[in-house]
Amino acid sequence: MSDLQARKLLIVEGKTDKQRLQLVLQEPVDFICTNGTLSYNELESLIGLLQDRDDVYILVDADVSGMRLRSQLRQELPNAKHLYTRRMYREVATTPVDVLAWVLSQAHFLVKEHLLLPHKSIGQGVQRSTDKRRVED
Repeated sequence: MSDLQARKLLIVEGKTDKQRLQLVLQEPVDFICTNGTLSYNELESLIGLLQDRDDVYILVDADVSGMRLRSQLRQELPNAKHLYTRRMYREVATTPVDVLAWVLSQAHFLVKEHLLLPHKSIGQGVQRSTDKRRVED
């Protein structure tokens, strides 16, 4: 098994999103940064690499461009798990690290434990593409 296949993969919009998430994660994770959009050719090559993987996660901004990208990826990568930041934070890069830690831990990522503060349902959970309901653990 290659190193890319052994790790979880997070699809994010930008470099600052990746950097913010790396502050939280306690395990090695591969990232794909879309820079907000994907061309047809980029999407096709991404689908070829990822369509059979079960460890693909999508965490994009809670804005119009993020929702557009999420919708595009939901159609092309139906096995991907969708993670959400709260709308009040709008961007992954501006979401507090404790909120990101909670969201990622709910998706079974190893996160830095000191960031897991006791919260009352601060995140919106994880959603599998085929399930239209958001699951809160």
